[in-house]
Amino acid sequence: MQFKIDTKEKLVIFRLEETTLDAKMAVLLEEALEHLQDLEEKNLVLALDSLGSADERGLRAIFTVYNRQYERGLSAAVAHLNTTLTTRLITAYPDMQNVVPTESEAIDMVMMEDFERELDKEEE
Repeated sequence: MQFKIDTKEKLVIFRLEETTLDAKMAVLLEEALEHLQDLEEKNLVLALDSLGSADERGLRAIFTVYNRQYERGLSAAVAHLNTTLTTRLITAYPDMQNVVPTESEAIDMVMMEDFERELDKEEE
């Protein structure tokens, strides 16, 4: 599986460079992101502009990676997913709120959620 990682202060941008996310690639995606240590303390943006198709297992992998960040108390967003896959993903996983057209919107979303968590901690 081909991808690029851009690590920032509070987030990781994971750019998938594959056109198809089938069952085999889904496993590789989950494993790659599960073992990426920066994600234990940083938010995630999945940039999926190269992705043209995904099967059900591929969509589940995107949701699994996304959801894992929230289970860690962090945020995630999906950017650049084509219209067809966006519709299928949101229909299959209605809890996915952060699926946006651009990377800058995805970054804004995860940073806003991060800021809100910091405010909540200060109030406690």
